[in-house]
Amino acid sequence: MKQTISFKLNGKPLSVLVDGEESLLTVIRSYLDYTGTKYGCGLGQCGACTVLIDNEPAQSCMTYIEDVAGKEIITIEGLSVNGNLHPIQKAFVEHDALQCGYCTSGMIMNAYGLLLRDPEPSREKIIEEMEENLCRCGSYNRIIDAIQTAALEMKSTM
Repeated sequence: MKQTISFKLNGKPLSVLVDGEESLLTVIRSYLDYTGTKYGCGLGQCGACTVLIDNEPAQSCMTYIEDVAGKEIITIEGLSVNGNLHPIQKAFVEHDALQCGYCTSGMIMNAYGLLLRDPEPSREKIIEEMEENLCRCGSYNRIIDAIQTAALEMKSTM
């Protein structure tokens, strides 16, 4: 049964007429044409589809669209401002923390959520928090370095 779901996406209020049992990932990609959020496993185990819901990382493939009514969603497209990359995005580029790039948006969104909660995470905390995101290319050490660099830059701009 179709229903209107209203929420904020990347700072902009919107409403979509959808089947409430569709995943947030499907709505983001297929209805709204934001393709930075990737479909990986469809089981919430790889992290490729990570977005922020009210500033908390969530697997969009496992989140029903009806569960985000009234909430704020941030996708990878919502991080850059006026064409300027966010510090976490810049750090991933600077550290070459991406190879094929498929997991990158999920990695960045999870890392951004971590830095919002803990602006100065230890290396061990980063490793622990990033466990739900898989990188088939094995860029883990560069990803950790990128997150540490972003933490420093974000701290200096606050």
